[in-house]
Amino acid sequence: MVNGSRDAAGVEGRAATGGTAPVRVVIADDERLVRTGLRVVIDAEPDLTVVGEAADGAEVVPLVRELRPDVVLMDVRMPGIDGIRATEQLIGGMAEPPRILVVTTFEHDDHVYDALRAGAAGFLLKRARAEEMVQAVRLIARGDSLLFPAAVRELALRYGAASARDTRPAPGRGSDAGRSRTPIERLTEREGQVLRLMAAGLSNGEIAAKLVLSQETIKTHVGSVLAKLGARDRTQAVITAYESGFVLPG
Repeated sequence: MVNGSRDAAGVEGRAATGGTAPVRVVIADDERLVRTGLRVVIDAEPDLTVVGEAADGAEVVPLVRELRPDVVLMDVRMPGIDGIRATEQLIGGMAEPPRILVVTTFEHDDHVYDALRAGAAGFLLKRARAEEMVQAVRLIARGDSLLFPAAVRELALRYGAASARDTRPAPGRGSDAGRSRTPIERLTEREGQVLRLMAAGLSNGEIAAKLVLSQETIKTHVGSVLAKLGARDRTQAVITAYESGFVLPG
Protein backbone atom coordinates (compact mmCIF):
# COMPACT_ATOMS: atom_id res chain seq x y z
CA MET A 1 0.00 0.00 0.00
CA VAL A 2 1.53 3.30 -1.07
CA ASN A 3 -0.14 6.43 0.24
CA GLY A 4 0.36 9.92 -1.15
CA SER A 5 3.89 9.70 -2.53
CA ARG A 6 5.37 13.08 -3.33
CA ASP A 7 5.30 14.03 -6.98
CA ALA A 8 8.55 14.51 -8.83
CA ALA A 9 8.15 18.27 -9.03
CA GLY A 10 7.84 18.58 -5.26
CA VAL A 11 10.92 16.49 -4.64
CA GLU A 12 12.94 18.36 -7.23
CA GLY A 13 11.87 21.66 -5.69
CA ARG A 14 13.11 20.59 -2.30
CA ALA A 15 16.38 19.35 -3.75
CA ALA A 16 16.93 22.63 -5.55
CA THR A 17 16.29 24.60 -2.38
CA GLY A 18 18.60 22.56 -0.18
CA GLY A 19 21.22 21.77 -2.81
CA THR A 20 20.92 18.01 -2.26
CA ALA A 21 18.13 15.50 -2.71
CA PRO A 22 15.99 14.99 0.40
CA VAL A 23 16.28 11.81 2.47
CA ARG A 24 13.62 9.43 1.18
CA VAL A 25 11.60 7.69 3.91
CA VAL A 26 9.15 4.77 3.96
CA ILE A 27 6.91 4.29 7.02
CA ALA A 28 5.81 0.79 8.07
CA ASP A 29 3.26 0.60 10.89
CA ASP A 30 -0.09 -1.18 11.22
CA GLU A 31 -1.70 1.85 12.90
CA ARG A 32 -2.90 4.45 10.41
CA LEU A 33 -2.81 7.19 13.04
CA VAL A 34 0.86 6.51 13.76
CA ARG A 35 1.72 6.54 10.06
CA THR A 36 -0.14 9.80 9.57
CA GLY A 37 1.60 11.44 12.53
CA LEU A 38 5.04 10.35 11.37
CA ARG A 39 4.32 11.55 7.82
CA VAL A 40 3.26 15.00 9.05
CA VAL A 41 6.41 15.37 11.17
CA ILE A 42 8.80 14.16 8.46
CA ASP A 43 7.24 15.99 5.53
CA ALA A 44 7.44 19.27 7.47
CA GLU A 45 11.22 19.15 7.05
CA PRO A 46 12.78 20.45 3.82
CA ASP A 47 15.49 17.78 3.78
CA LEU A 48 13.18 14.79 4.40
CA THR A 49 10.30 13.32 2.39
CA VAL A 50 7.96 10.37 2.86
CA VAL A 51 7.72 8.39 -0.39
CA GLY A 52 5.47 5.57 0.78
CA GLU A 53 3.67 3.77 3.61
CA ALA A 54 3.00 0.13 4.46
CA ALA A 55 0.63 -1.43 7.01
CA ASP A 56 2.67 -4.58 7.68
CA GLY A 57 5.96 -6.31 6.95
CA ALA A 58 4.59 -8.19 3.95
CA GLU A 59 3.80 -4.88 2.28
CA VAL A 60 6.96 -3.04 3.21
CA VAL A 61 9.42 -5.47 1.63
CA PRO A 62 8.19 -5.16 -2.00
CA LEU A 63 7.49 -1.45 -1.43
CA VAL A 64 11.07 -0.78 -0.39
CA ARG A 65 12.43 -2.78 -3.32
CA GLU A 66 10.32 -0.64 -5.65
CA LEU A 67 10.88 2.80 -4.12
CA ARG A 68 14.49 2.41 -2.87
CA PRO A 69 14.18 4.76 0.14
CA ASP A 70 17.14 5.85 2.22
CA VAL A 71 15.45 5.12 5.56
CA VAL A 72 12.61 2.85 6.70
CA LEU A 73 10.73 3.60 9.90
CA MET A 74 9.80 0.07 10.99
CA ASP A 75 7.33 -0.95 13.67
CA VAL A 76 8.41 -4.30 15.15
CA ARG A 77 4.97 -5.55 16.14
CA MET A 78 2.85 -5.86 13.01
CA PRO A 79 0.44 -8.52 11.69
CA GLY A 80 1.54 -10.91 8.95
CA ILE A 81 5.29 -10.44 8.77
CA ASP A 82 6.57 -8.52 11.77
CA GLY A 83 9.26 -5.87 11.65
CA ILE A 84 12.02 -8.27 12.66
CA ARG A 85 11.37 -10.63 9.76
CA ALA A 86 10.91 -7.71 7.36
CA THR A 87 14.24 -6.27 8.50
CA GLU A 88 15.95 -9.61 7.91
CA GLN A 89 14.48 -9.85 4.41
CA LEU A 90 15.53 -6.32 3.48
CA ILE A 91 19.05 -6.57 4.91
CA GLY A 92 19.65 -10.03 3.52
CA GLY A 93 17.87 -9.62 0.22
CA MET A 94 19.06 -6.28 -1.14
CA ALA A 95 22.50 -5.34 -2.41
CA GLU A 96 22.04 -1.82 -1.01
CA PRO A 97 19.36 -2.04 1.70
CA PRO A 98 18.02 1.11 3.34
CA ARG A 99 18.88 2.16 6.86
CA ILE A 100 16.19 0.82 9.17
CA LEU A 101 15.00 2.73 12.22
CA VAL A 102 12.79 0.71 14.56
CA VAL A 103 9.83 2.67 15.92
CA THR A 104 8.51 1.13 19.12
CA THR A 105 6.31 1.74 22.14
CA PHE A 106 8.59 -0.04 24.61
CA GLU A 107 12.35 0.47 24.67
CA HIS A 108 13.09 -2.57 26.87
CA ASP A 109 11.66 -5.05 24.40
CA ASP A 110 13.23 -8.26 23.14
CA HIS A 111 11.59 -7.57 19.77
CA VAL A 112 13.58 -4.33 19.50
CA TYR A 113 16.80 -6.13 20.32
CA ASP A 114 16.05 -8.87 17.79
CA ALA A 115 15.45 -6.18 15.15
CA LEU A 116 18.77 -4.54 15.98
CA ARG A 117 20.52 -7.89 15.70
CA ALA A 118 18.76 -8.46 12.37
CA GLY A 119 20.33 -5.28 11.01
CA ALA A 120 18.27 -2.29 12.15
CA ALA A 121 20.53 0.71 12.69
CA GLY A 122 18.73 2.06 15.76
CA PHE A 123 15.38 2.59 17.41
CA LEU A 124 13.06 5.41 18.36
CA LEU A 125 10.17 5.54 20.83
CA LYS A 126 6.78 6.46 19.42
CA ARG A 127 6.38 9.01 22.20
CA ALA A 128 9.50 10.88 21.06
CA ARG A 129 9.17 14.57 20.32
CA ALA A 130 8.96 15.72 16.71
CA GLU A 131 12.45 17.20 16.77
CA GLU A 132 13.85 13.93 18.13
CA MET A 133 12.18 11.99 15.33
CA VAL A 134 13.58 14.09 12.52
CA GLN A 135 17.03 14.16 14.11
CA ALA A 136 16.93 10.37 14.41
CA VAL A 137 16.09 10.01 10.73
CA ARG A 138 18.96 12.33 9.80
CA LEU A 139 21.43 10.46 12.01
CA ILE A 140 20.36 7.09 10.65
CA ALA A 141 20.64 8.35 7.07
CA ARG A 142 24.10 9.77 7.74
CA GLY A 143 25.27 6.73 9.72
CA ASP A 144 27.62 8.73 11.91
CA SER A 145 26.31 8.23 15.43
CA LEU A 146 24.71 5.46 17.47
CA LEU A 147 21.19 6.31 18.55
CA PHE A 148 20.50 6.11 22.29
CA PRO A 149 23.74 4.30 23.22
CA ALA A 150 22.68 3.75 26.85
CA ALA A 151 19.46 2.03 25.77
CA VAL A 152 21.22 -0.11 23.15
CA ARG A 153 23.80 -1.00 25.78
CA GLU A 154 21.10 -2.08 28.23
CA LEU A 155 19.33 -4.14 25.58
CA ALA A 156 22.56 -5.89 24.66
CA LEU A 157 23.32 -6.67 28.28
CA ARG A 158 19.77 -7.86 29.02
CA TYR A 159 18.96 -9.93 25.94
CA GLY A 160 22.45 -10.73 24.78
CA ALA A 161 23.55 -12.41 28.01
CA ALA A 162 22.97 -15.87 26.56
CA SER A 163 25.28 -15.01 23.66
CA ALA A 164 28.06 -13.59 25.83
CA ARG A 165 30.16 -16.77 25.77
CA ASP A 166 33.32 -15.13 24.44
CA THR A 167 35.44 -13.87 27.33
CA ARG A 168 38.74 -14.14 25.48
CA PRO A 169 41.60 -11.67 25.94
CA ALA A 170 41.35 -8.17 24.56
CA PRO A 171 43.19 -7.32 21.31
CA GLY A 172 46.95 -7.07 21.70
CA ARG A 173 47.13 -9.49 24.64
CA GLY A 174 47.50 -12.68 22.62
CA SER A 175 45.36 -15.82 22.51
CA ASP A 176 45.58 -19.48 23.36
CA ALA A 177 47.96 -21.48 21.17
CA GLY A 178 46.28 -23.48 18.43
CA ARG A 179 43.03 -21.53 18.63
CA SER A 180 41.96 -19.27 15.79
CA ARG A 181 41.33 -15.71 16.82
CA THR A 182 37.81 -14.33 17.05
CA PRO A 183 36.86 -11.19 15.08
CA ILE A 184 37.16 -9.15 18.28
CA GLU A 185 40.67 -10.45 18.87
CA ARG A 186 41.72 -9.43 15.37
CA LEU A 187 41.24 -5.78 16.27
CA THR A 188 44.36 -3.76 16.90
CA GLU A 189 44.77 -1.95 20.21
CA ARG A 190 43.73 1.33 18.59
CA GLU A 191 40.71 -0.25 16.92
CA GLY A 192 39.71 -1.67 20.29
CA GLN A 193 39.87 1.83 21.77
CA VAL A 194 37.70 3.14 18.95
CA LEU A 195 35.14 0.35 19.43
CA ARG A 196 34.84 1.09 23.14
CA LEU A 197 34.22 4.76 22.40
CA MET A 198 31.68 3.81 19.74
CA ALA A 199 29.92 1.71 22.37
CA ALA A 200 29.82 4.78 24.61
CA GLY A 201 27.91 6.57 21.83
CA LEU A 202 30.62 8.96 20.67
CA SER A 203 30.57 10.29 17.12
CA ASN A 204 33.63 10.23 14.87
CA GLY A 205 34.38 13.84 15.79
CA GLU A 206 34.12 13.12 19.51
CA ILE A 207 36.32 10.03 19.21
CA ALA A 208 38.88 12.06 17.26
CA ALA A 209 38.97 14.68 20.02
CA LYS A 210 39.24 12.02 22.72
CA LEU A 211 42.14 10.22 21.04
CA VAL A 212 43.74 13.38 19.61
CA LEU A 213 43.53 12.09 16.05
CA SER A 214 42.02 13.45 12.85
CA GLN A 215 38.43 12.61 11.95
CA GLU A 216 39.68 11.03 8.73
CA THR A 217 41.89 8.68 10.75
CA ILE A 218 38.97 7.76 13.01
CA LYS A 219 36.78 7.15 9.99
CA THR A 220 39.42 4.73 8.68
CA HIS A 221 39.58 2.94 12.06
CA VAL A 222 35.78 2.68 12.24
CA GLY A 223 35.69 1.18 8.75
CA SER A 224 38.33 -1.34 9.74
CA VAL A 225 36.41 -2.28 12.91
CA LEU A 226 33.22 -2.85 10.95
CA ALA A 227 35.06 -4.94 8.34
CA LYS A 228 36.82 -7.14 10.89
CA LEU A 229 33.64 -7.72 12.89
CA GLY A 230 31.52 -8.30 9.78
CA ALA A 231 29.23 -5.51 11.03
CA ARG A 232 27.07 -3.46 8.69
CA ASP A 233 27.10 -0.38 10.92
CA ARG A 234 28.01 0.98 14.33
CA THR A 235 24.99 -0.54 16.05
CA GLN A 236 25.94 -4.05 14.90
CA ALA A 237 29.54 -3.50 16.01
CA VAL A 238 28.44 -2.32 19.45
CA ILE A 239 26.11 -5.30 19.90
CA THR A 240 29.02 -7.60 19.05
CA ALA A 241 31.23 -5.77 21.55
CA TYR A 242 28.77 -6.29 24.39
CA GLU A 243 27.71 -9.82 23.52
CA SER A 244 31.33 -10.96 23.29
CA GLY A 245 32.21 -9.45 26.66
CA PHE A 246 34.75 -7.10 25.06
CA VAL A 247 32.87 -4.11 26.46
CA LEU A 248 31.59 -4.59 30.00
CA PRO A 249 28.85 -2.70 31.88
CA GLY A 250 29.79 0.20 34.07
